[in-house]
Amino acid sequence: MARRSAPSQPRRGATLLRLGAVAVGMAMGAGLIGVLWPIGDRATEPVQQLTPADLAKPPSRSITLLVIGLDSERPGDPLNKAAPRGAANADALLLVRVNPQGPLQVLSLPPNLAVQLPGQKRPQSLGSLYRIGGVALTADAVRNLVGLDSGQPARFLVLGRSNLRSLVDGLGSIAANPTLALRYNDKSQRFSINLQGGLQRLKGNQVEQLVRYRDPDRPEESRQDNQTLVVRSLLRELAMPEQLGQLANLLKSLNNQGVVTNLSQPETLSLLAAGLDQAESVQFTSLPLAPAPEPAPAPEPEQEPNSSRGTKLSLREISSSAPEPLWPAATNSTAQQ
Repeated sequence: MARRSAPSQPRRGATLLRLGAVAVGMAMGAGLIGVLWPIGDRATEPVQQLTPADLAKPPSRSITLLVIGLDSERPGDPLNKAAPRGAANADALLLVRVNPQGPLQVLSLPPNLAVQLPGQKRPQSLGSLYRIGGVALTADAVRNLVGLDSGQPARFLVLGRSNLRSLVDGLGSIAANPTLALRYNDKSQRFSINLQGGLQRLKGNQVEQLVRYRDPDRPEESRQDNQTLVVRSLLRELAMPEQLGQLANLLKSLNNQGVVTNLSQPETLSLLAAGLDQAESVQFTSLPLAPAPEPAPAPEPEQEPNSSRGTKLSLREISSSAPEPLWPAATNSTAQQ
């Protein structure tokens, strides 16, 4: 009687092949599911984006900040970058009021505004006060000019021209829309302005050109217009979710570059939290000026140089039709800090 052969045992190699085939099939199936049903469509939680409120808790009261832009590269430099050379002057002056319950308020002050100091026979420019008495004297003059309460402005920020460039370059660039092409060359200062008109992205050196340009027909008014354009653009850029996450590091970098302020980093972030939340509804105000006088044959030495024409600017007076008060009061009912 013939013996039945024992059933053959499966080979180990064949088993591994079959397991591998199953694994490949599962992977291909998962890939097909991913095509037909993308992971993004299955997500139930939206990607969280930063908002200004994520920076810090906003202040509980309105805070007024004096921003001083110098004609030197950095605060503390022994010489300015203007003509004639000398100690730094305030080349741009802004009062900024941060309202936790209302829009950001910005008042532009012309540096060549005539101010009369006690004991002085002649008026001098508001911008020259920084050279004479620094932040303290400038803040005193601004308070008396605008009619602020005692102790105001409570905070200050002093920037040089290199600090402005670093701020813009730290953000990458900002969007701006000059209405006209701007051209100027000043050999005495080794400074040139060459900007196209229209919407564009500007780097730090281009933003400096924009804020320093003066239209020969309306020098002070055009410069204030350009500064307002830059402030609006900066606020919009700073408020973008992709920029908010890097603001703390950007502030540290600026502080290391010589920016002068009595704001701590937490206070700065608190002001930004409130101000950037209202970035699209900023209230800009500029002082109405009386017509410029005819240029004098021998300008007074304290008058500020016109950095876009190489000549000296006449002191300007506030228009007799200027409203009272010159700057609207805080938009919330709480006291200022």
